[in-house]
Amino acid sequence: MKRKVTKAIFPVAGLGTRFLPATKSIPKEIMTLVDRPLIQYAIEEARAAGIREFIFVTSRGKSALEDYFDSNPILEAELRRKGKTDLLESLRATNMESGAIAYIRQQKAMGLGHAVWCARRLIHDEPFAVILPDDVIAAEKPCLKQMVEAYAETGGNMVAAMEVPQEKTSAYGVLDVAEDMGSMVSVKAMVEKPEPSVAPSNLAVIGRYILTPSVLRSISRTKQGAGGEIQLTDAIADQIGTKEGVYGFRFRGQRFDCGSKAGFLQATVAFGLAREDLREEFSQFLEEMISVKKAAQ
Repeated sequence: MKRKVTKAIFPVAGLGTRFLPATKSIPKEIMTLVDRPLIQYAIEEARAAGIREFIFVTSRGKSALEDYFDSNPILEAELRRKGKTDLLESLRATNMESGAIAYIRQQKAMGLGHAVWCARRLIHDEPFAVILPDDVIAAEKPCLKQMVEAYAETGGNMVAAMEVPQEKTSAYGVLDVAEDMGSMVSVKAMVEKPEPSVAPSNLAVIGRYILTPSVLRSISRTKQGAGGEIQLTDAIADQIGTKEGVYGFRFRGQRFDCGSKAGFLQATVAFGLAREDLREEFSQFLEEMISVKKAAQ
């Protein structure tokens, strides 16, 4: 019987240098997309997928991230006194139950594989999810929930995958497909950032994973690569050919790379237009901006 996925690792130790100077004083994961920080979108996606234990791999300077998930009795009392029940409910949604959340320090920046390995003692022998908050996915059914449902059928190790333009394969880990079964593919190799001319496919791995404890054991044996980093993809690739195997899952939804400034702006527009309370005013503003630009040309 396959064990349910109830734990998720959130690697949030990065310095967010692409967003300096903003990230000089606040963690990148707290940066706001419309009216919620990036990490809140990741947490809500995990909750929708049945995750009950949340493991954050952090680093020095991330105390604001920890405070965000703590209760604020003074603020809550003030909102209650003023009758602002809607704001009170939205605030309560950010609180995490005692014991549901854990923080692990990654003391040296040694890559994503190492960040996941830092949480090994809290995973024990259970399957677990990994969510990269930089990848924000707009979907009718949350991406990780789609994956958990597919995992119930296949087991093994699963990575979220999406098709990218061939010329952009060098920016991603790319799957070499053994068998294409539609939304699911079995994987015979994973190639990290291949040149477009030699990429085995245009099916790229993005920041959602469901992994077995065997991956953690593989990370323990994985040597440091370029820049002293330990790659998660190398440890996942070790599972290819085992009884557990590796699968790619074509999720239904739109992914935004909020680790880049352009991607963050694109997500802001998309999520802003999706909000009923903002759509009319915001779309009118965008139309006016486009009209002004066209007139200037």
